[in-house]
Amino acid sequence: MLGALSLGFIRWRIQSGLDQWCAKAQVAHPHPEDDIAALIEYVRSDSHSLHDRNLAVWALGQGRDERARPVLEVFVTGEECDHSKDLCQRELKNALKLAGIDPPNLLKIRTPVANH
Repeated sequence: MLGALSLGFIRWRIQSGLDQWCAKAQVAHPHPEDDIAALIEYVRSDSHSLHDRNLAVWALGQGRDERARPVLEVFVTGEECDHSKDLCQRELKNALKLAGIDPPNLLKIRTPVANH
């Protein structure tokens, strides 16, 4: 019972975070019916803080869309994380693992779908 509640809570946190970042990216960089394109622009934009862009990188990974791969790869430095000047290298690595693949979605996270 506790395990099911824990998994439900984790699923809710991931889904609500993903939905929040899709909405935030759409406000900043509107792409009607294409949350991934909005998130990609958000990550690319220097007008947002590195902290917020790192959270958008996380959302791109959760979106599991191959269009994110080339954008994320641009920001990989191969160096240690320096959160004061670059996107989080660990977060980029994690997002790249998910982008463009169809791993088991055990928590049934609803991913953004581009309608193009």
